[in-house]
Amino acid sequence: MIKRVLIANRSEIAVQTIRALHEMNLQAVAVYSTADRDGLFVQMADQSVCIGSGLPQDSYLNMGAILDAAVLTGSDAIFPGYGFLAENSEFAELCQDYGVKFIGPSAEVINLMGNKSNAKETMKKLEVPTIPGSDGFVDSLVDAKRIAAEIGYPVMLKAAAGGGGKGIRQVNNQAELAQAYSDTKRESQLSYGDDRLYLEKDLSDAKHIEMQAISDQHGHVVYFPERDCSLQRNHQKILEESPCLELSEAERAHMGEVVVRAMRGIHYENTGTFEFLMDHEHHFYFMEMNTRLQVEHTITEEVADVELIKAMIMVANGDNLPFCQADCGVHGYALECRINAEDPAQDFQPCAGKITKLHFPVGTKGVRIDSGVEVDGLISPFYDSMIAKIIVHMPTKPAAVAKMIRVLREFEIEGVKTNREFLLAVLQDKHFQTGDFNNLYIENVFLKDWMKQDGAK
Repeated sequence: MIKRVLIANRSEIAVQTIRALHEMNLQAVAVYSTADRDGLFVQMADQSVCIGSGLPQDSYLNMGAILDAAVLTGSDAIFPGYGFLAENSEFAELCQDYGVKFIGPSAEVINLMGNKSNAKETMKKLEVPTIPGSDGFVDSLVDAKRIAAEIGYPVMLKAAAGGGGKGIRQVNNQAELAQAYSDTKRESQLSYGDDRLYLEKDLSDAKHIEMQAISDQHGHVVYFPERDCSLQRNHQKILEESPCLELSEAERAHMGEVVVRAMRGIHYENTGTFEFLMDHEHHFYFMEMNTRLQVEHTITEEVADVELIKAMIMVANGDNLPFCQADCGVHGYALECRINAEDPAQDFQPCAGKITKLHFPVGTKGVRIDSGVEVDGLISPFYDSMIAKIIVHMPTKPAAVAKMIRVLREFEIEGVKTNREFLLAVLQDKHFQTGDFNNLYIENVFLKDWMKQDGAK
């Protein structure tokens, strides 16, 4: 029986998890670095333990320190959130060795889906559509040339252990392949300690569609309405919406059936997200699976009318899912904007510093703001620069966009630069408003035009 949960994370996701735990009458334990000693999540927790310096490897990536804190505080389970150790199979296995429940899938499943090539092969066996490409790893440049010639250029070289946009190269022709192969292999080794690569057909002119699902220990599996996460820069999401307005109800149901079959096929426990690329004909192809909660889980919660963090804890406790498939249809439209401490005019350079003024326009129907900072709080150079997630949930996209624009205009912050003006420009873009964009629209079209007009002012 879970009574006390240690949160192996920080800031916004730690705050939201503490709130969920308290509403469930469970105790929350925070671990924090010296850089976060005054953080809001540390103040909110029932217990808190300092686990190291501001460097992530000394604190939030320090498995031994986190597990020692779990034992010290008598924690029954660990909630990993996203980032840091959330998809680390070694950490999940160590939790089991320590007798602490990891709130997520098993180490075996994390390891299986964390290797992109192995994940793709598994999905093929489960009859999930996959992107044409190599069968397993590309063992040599000669191998890469042969496969690329078979499926046709352009192609994408990807690190087998990759994630977060690293270890990826687009190759437009054979002349570019040798250098790209060498560069990607080297980057993969430096970033992940694993230089294995695989190769796929490049589906640049596509939508990035993802579908989250959850399964309990009793065989129940539920999928949620999809998210359109196509607005990206450097493979990092900028703005997310749910549902994708281009999908029909029948297409959504078909994608859901595929996801449920895959969840059952890999014996998945708890929540995870399948990421797909969808072409103009609405054929979708498996890209990867994130074996954790997503940053943008908020819009899924709003549209499906569920509370995912609570459901994850219930599943880990051995309970039945608190909802069924019929409960989780599409209820309106939700949109999330990420407020980051960065300067878009300077190539989105992160802006660390002290927040001297902060006003969130809360108190309006359909508006939710998830944040882990306050006035006088610090945006640390050690971690992600996200300040807050602003979520709007309304019956229609036009109504949600109009409300989000108003909320962003009212939002005030001083002490650090943010991407607010950039987000406002995206929201007012006609291609975004009509859904006429793909996963390269921001980089190839919008950003260039915006920088000419407003970004460099």
